[in-house]
Amino acid sequence: MTYTRVNQLPEVPDRQPTFLAIGSFDGVHLGHREVIQDMVYAAHSQDARAAVLTFFPHPKRVLLHTEGPYYITRLDDRVALLADLGVDLIITHPFNDEVRQTRAADFVAQLLHFLDMRQLWGGNFAFGYKREGDVPFLRRLGQEKGFTVELVESMVEVNGDWVSSSRIRRCLHEGNIVDVNACLGRPYHVTGEVVVGDQRGRTIGFPTANVDAWTEQLLPANGVYATYAWVGQTRYLAATNVGVRPTINGGNVTVEAHLLDFNGDLYGRELRVEFIDHLRTEQKFSGLEALKTQIQKDVAAIRDRLR
Repeated sequence: MTYTRVNQLPEVPDRQPTFLAIGSFDGVHLGHREVIQDMVYAAHSQDARAAVLTFFPHPKRVLLHTEGPYYITRLDDRVALLADLGVDLIITHPFNDEVRQTRAADFVAQLLHFLDMRQLWGGNFAFGYKREGDVPFLRRLGQEKGFTVELVESMVEVNGDWVSSSRIRRCLHEGNIVDVNACLGRPYHVTGEVVVGDQRGRTIGFPTANVDAWTEQLLPANGVYATYAWVGQTRYLAATNVGVRPTINGGNVTVEAHLLDFNGDLYGRELRVEFIDHLRTEQKFSGLEALKTQIQKDVAAIRDRLR
């Protein structure tokens, strides 16, 4: 899929009739996809450009000063997922103090100037200084400036509850990866370079790839997961531990994947780990032999579940 990515509005290469969806779209979950797919279809059926403006960092990072891991996906993954939905132009617009102080009418003026915006799509959103640009405000402004506001309520339900980014974050905290994946419509994943760890797994016959995950990505609760690990275009079954490895003195939270039936050197390569199911919580064993026995059971369980 061919698309254009820019980091801010003045970088948009050409001005043409554009339908635009605005939002954070962290995770690009089923609810986000519903809105964007409708927008893309409407735009292309009227020979208009389908565009998404997604803020980074997340506005809550700036407005609420949230700390610690927060994001469901890396920005590059978010862009790729949006592009897969047929979006022609993706603007990863910075959200900073300057943007938060911009009046809604002034921001709309920029959208009209740089994009030739004809339709503005989203849920029950608001933007601009003190969120003054709510739907009624934007519709009044649209009558003056020649654009319409398409309000699409994301009403996707999974397992008896509405899909939302906050629900996905809560399920990640709980280690409920099955519900996370149901809301995303795909496996939750972590991608990073394989870096050198303490190599303790080799001593018990279960070498692991230590994935240098993005520190701002929200990881599933500590535990052992049935996963798929992608090495280039090849997929392997993998037992992945998220946690501090209490049996071997612990430390910072790491993502370590033991790839089943893999032989080779992964150091320096990018590894994509897709989480499929939660096997057990992380626990401290009496020693390395006890840990080895449990890992053998984990591997057998993963072969059974992902067969």
